[in-house]
Formats: sequence, C-alpha cells, structure tokens
Amino acid sequence: MTIRVVVADDQELVRAGLVMILDAQPDIDVVGEAADGPGALDVATRLRPDVLLVDIRMPGLDGVEVTRRLAGPDVANPMAVVVITTFDLDEHVLGALRAGARGFLLKDAGPQLLSQAIHAAADGEALIAPNITRRLLATFAAQGPAAPVQPLDPLTEREEEVLVLVARGRTNAEIGAELFIGLSTVKTHVASLMAKLGVRNRVEIAMWAHHTRRV
Repeated sequence: MTIRVVVADDQELVRAGLVMILDAQPDIDVVGEAADGPGALDVATRLRPDVLLVDIRMPGLDGVEVTRRLAGPDVANPMAVVVITTFDLDEHVLGALRAGARGFLLKDAGPQLLSQAIHAAADGEALIAPNITRRLLATFAAQGPAAPVQPLDPLTEREEEVLVLVARGRTNAEIGAELFIGLSTVKTHVASLMAKLGVRNRVEIAMWAHHTRRV
C-alpha cells in the first residue's frame, strides 16, 4: 500500500529535499506541498493524505497550530501528523505532541529515520527522534498533573508489560518479539490501553506511563 504524504515547509530547498527523499521510497508518494501554515491546512484538508509532514516554524500558522487543527483533541477524524524542525527545544516538542502529532524529528535525522517516522505515523504508531525521547518524556512527566487519570478498568499484567515497552519507544513488532506474542495481539493490547487510559495514541500512552512512574 502506498503512503500518501503532504510536505509543508517554508524553505524551498528544504522542502524539495524532503520531497526527494520521500519520493525515492517505493511505498511513499508525495501528493502535495505547502510553503506556509495556511497552505498546509488547505492542502491537507483537500487531499486528506495518510501523513502530513510539517515544519514547526512557518508563516501564517506554525506547525503546532496546524497540527492542532488537523489532529487535536477536538478533531473528529484526526490526521496523522509528523512535525519536523531544526530546533531541539522542549516547548516545541511538547507543544506538537499535545496538539496531536504522531512524530517529532529534527531535520538532521536522516532519510532512514524520516522514512521510519512516516511509516510509523501511517500505521498509527509514533516515532520521536531517539536523542530527545527520554528527555522529552521526563520533562513532560515533571510538568504533568500530580494525580494522573486512573484507568477505567485495571490493567492486566500483559497490558502493564506492553505499557512499559510502548513508553520505551518500542514498535509493535519489537514488542511482539520481546513478549513472544503476535503482531495482532500487540495491536489488541495497545488498543485496550488507549481505551482504558482514555488516550488517543502511543505518545499519550507513554506520557501516562511516565506520569505514573511505570518507567
């Protein structure tokens, strides 16, 4: 299955480079581009790509606001958004993830990690640049509420195991291999975690795990 992507970045050379890298992947097709926030919102709304790759700093609307409008908590049919930036700043990362982003990368991440982030977002997973993941989650936990929302139903022993591995950034395939369970079983456990914790994605699962000191 081909993953349809829209790329939004106000720097033409950077945007062209991202498009070139993604179009070189056999299962990724860049179907649209935008040079500013309003343009990103318009193109993404019209084309409904599988993934929107958006720069954090753009004229008109920044990447966080674009993400919020397309993938925020109040959006009925949220889009998969990956935010990319030159600036390794905690407030940017936290803002993007709270707005609903499924991934956060630095522009020096390289083609392989970029491709992985697009695939993860399209599959409903989340990928954050490894060099900022641990610091990010620790920062979010420190800033988060003292009493995180408790699950609607108690987590099973297996769900607790999956929770910890999700919080450590493992993919579904890696979780399955580590726990010796099938991919479909992993997906079932992840879906159950989201339902019980009242969260919408893996990033929020990881944040909850850090709030409750599971990791």
